[in-house]
Amino acid sequence: MLTSGVVLLAGSLLTPNPGLIFWTAVTFVIVLVILRKVAWGPIISALEEREKGIQSSIDRAYQAKEESEAILRKNRELLSKADADADRIIREGKEYAEKLRAELTEKAQDESKKMIAAAMDSIEQEKRRALDVLRNEVADLAVKGAEKIIRTALDADMQKKIVNSMIQDLSSKRN
Repeated sequence: MLTSGVVLLAGSLLTPNPGLIFWTAVTFVIVLVILRKVAWGPIISALEEREKGIQSSIDRAYQAKEESEAILRKNRELLSKADADADRIIREGKEYAEKLRAELTEKAQDESKKMIAAAMDSIEQEKRRALDVLRNEVADLAVKGAEKIIRTALDADMQKKIVNSMIQDLSSKRN
């Protein structure tokens, strides 16, 4: 009865079965060969294409980075040049304004000197005219005074001689 209660497990999973191991290995090798022919090639080629695509993307990224750095350097150079040009233009504008201010100041001073000289000339001419008028008036007064003195001191014959002498002097001065 012992044998009836204990069942021998001939095909249990824990006991190795050489036939099962052999056929499992053969099946695995066949599946591996089929997969290599059918699936492994496309998987490898897909992986290689993906690797090439990733490498191409990386190369394009490096190229884009280099181009952007070159553009950035160029923009910085242009900005620096523009700053230098702006500084130069501002400096030239200030120099021109200073030069123009100096020229205008010089012209204004020259004009004021001319106006002062003209005014001095005009004053001098008026002074001469006034002196001439004053001399003429003094001469007329002196002549009139002398005439009064002479009339009282000279007789009629002497007056005629003096008048004739003056007429002759005036006639000789005009010629």
